[in-house]
Amino acid sequence: MMEIDGSQGEGGGQILRTALSLAAITGQPLRLTRIRGRRPKPGLQRQHLAAVQAVAQICAAEVDGDELGSGALYFRPQAAISGDYSIDIGSAGSATLVLQTLLPILARGGGPSTLHIRGGTHNPLAPSADFIQRSWLPLLKRCGWQIDVTCQRRGFSPVGLGELQASIAPLQACIPLELVERGKFLARDAEVLLANLPAHIAQREAATLKHALHWSDHEIRQSSVDASGPGNCIQAQLDFAQVTVLCSAIGSTGKRAEAVANECARTVKRYLASDAPVCEYLADQLLLPLALGAGGRIRCRSISEHCRSNAAVINQFLGPVVELGEDGWIQVEAWRG
Repeated sequence: MMEIDGSQGEGGGQILRTALSLAAITGQPLRLTRIRGRRPKPGLQRQHLAAVQAVAQICAAEVDGDELGSGALYFRPQAAISGDYSIDIGSAGSATLVLQTLLPILARGGGPSTLHIRGGTHNPLAPSADFIQRSWLPLLKRCGWQIDVTCQRRGFSPVGLGELQASIAPLQACIPLELVERGKFLARDAEVLLANLPAHIAQREAATLKHALHWSDHEIRQSSVDASGPGNCIQAQLDFAQVTVLCSAIGSTGKRAEAVANECARTVKRYLASDAPVCEYLADQLLLPLALGAGGRIRCRSISEHCRSNAAVINQFLGPVVELGEDGWIQVEAWRG
């Protein structure tokens, strides 16, 4: 029985998601206590419960504690079964975080799989669908993962109802990822996404971002997007030879357009203030795919508490495969399970 304290480190949902993925992959039964113990609303929320139920479906797991608000979970998996799965979070909870929980499990299955997930695609404190497609997946594909993700409909809080579609082939030959330099600068641009809101919001955000970053008009575009409810996101993309970085900020009720744009600009400036190729968010999201693939070495601006907590759970399941070094260096060895 693998015993995991969900309040360790940063004490959030990533501990739950990584533990679920690795329980399904290793076949180890899991007991998770004090789930999301450091969050204002601890316990399982809708997106976490959706992940639990989806993983349980894929590996025919015996589960106890799979209910909203639950602070403890017992999870005994069987072998994962490749196939076609549909998951409805039932709220604007992050579809991308559920996606990242399921992809490693299905990629290590015996056949191709597809996923259809309904929920939020552009959420605060979660990777957006665009981040998954433009920043995260290209690095996985470089290592040999055969995964494609499309955003069929965007979903913003509080309505959600966005849709992601993913196709996953079995993981076969992998190569290590060496990402310690950005390489040559190639391009930059930004986009303001607006759904069912007045056009002046996008105009103000574009003007504020242009002023804050000293970018030109043609580098910042405004797009009206299809969504079931109102929503707003601004995202700036930085393309280098070795990595693409997407810096974003999400609008919300009562948050001024100028504040959204300035938040995005600060993220861009923080990334460019270092020469490290990997931002702290991307570093955290690369750990598990690298451990399950051929490993690798990456360098990030700083190692977040989120990343440290994720590494601790991975090492608890797989042995000491993740080493967090000084000055943002991370070494990941391939798990030989």
